[in-house]
Amino acid sequence: MKKLYFLVSLVVILTSCNPKNNTKDQIKTREPNSFAIVIHGGAGGIKREYFTEEQQEAYKLKLEEALKAGYSVLENGGISLDAVQAAINIMEDSPLFNAGKGAVYNSEGNQEMDAAIMDGKTLNAGAIAGVNHIKNPILAARIVMDSSSHVLLSGKGAEILAAKYGIEMVDSTYFFTEKRLNQLKELQGKEQTKLDHTAFLIKNELIDDHKYGTVGAVAIDKNGNIAAGTSTGGMTNKKYGRIGDVPIIGAGTYANNLTCGISATGTGEYFIRTVAAHEVSSLIKHKGLSPSEALHEVLFNQIGPLGGEGGMILLDKFGDVYWDFNSTGMFRGYKKSNGETKIEMFEKTN
Repeated sequence: MKKLYFLVSLVVILTSCNPKNNTKDQIKTREPNSFAIVIHGGAGGIKREYFTEEQQEAYKLKLEEALKAGYSVLENGGISLDAVQAAINIMEDSPLFNAGKGAVYNSEGNQEMDAAIMDGKTLNAGAIAGVNHIKNPILAARIVMDSSSHVLLSGKGAEILAAKYGIEMVDSTYFFTEKRLNQLKELQGKEQTKLDHTAFLIKNELIDDHKYGTVGAVAIDKNGNIAAGTSTGGMTNKKYGRIGDVPIIGAGTYANNLTCGISATGTGEYFIRTVAAHEVSSLIKHKGLSPSEALHEVLFNQIGPLGGEGGMILLDKFGDVYWDFNSTGMFRGYKKSNGETKIEMFEKTN
């Protein structure tokens, strides 16, 4: 009898020590009807001393506008996909970022833009790559997801589908800015590329001439559904036809209600090689890492050693917001239904 009691006690002790039966997920829950949105506007050589107060204010105001646009959708009972789309639209329409209006030039002197969006509830996704005439690429990515049987369309095919569904098309002159063209001329013939957010910053020139980054958003709605989206113009002087991580689902964009939603920014080739966004989700799901630990692992122990630079924003299934980057700064911000809001641009403060 004593032996039986001892064995039962041992099993109870071992079971209670098993991390699979003592996870944070078992006690942590999401507040009913809560919602949140987090955005980024690119990561790279973004240092406070590089910016005038006027420039800092311009970026802050635009990030606030994007957050409010997405938050408004969620507050009024809208779905996370629409919130992500609304926030990214604001940044695509601004010349401050390398997406839509602010897209950089490729080696041929044209813009080639990529975008992706993903639904964490269904794992449905849509992406477009190498488009030249779509005013808001994130809208075209949504059309691919909602109105086709495909995930990724490129070039002319993506533009034909977008036009068919009424997405606004523009002439290439819409994307022209003198500074972007000068950036290209500086690199042409040198077999070099530059991340938009680290190249050719001149402190005292007009703010509209400084365009920094790939843009992205992740949202969770009142029903607990997560969505993620990203939009970019790529890298200055990139090879004609080059596609980065943004439209590669699982690399630069990923969403799964079981774990989190992620949007990335940086040197895309390294995010593709590490399947960065999906890797973060997998580390949370299968290894039990916290979102902060998973982000750090991928950015600093996988991407960093390969020579990659950038950052990621993350919103988990509980509505908690996380971000990390191995560059000097990242334009970023979030707004939650509990009243929490934050916008940051430079070094990490937490």
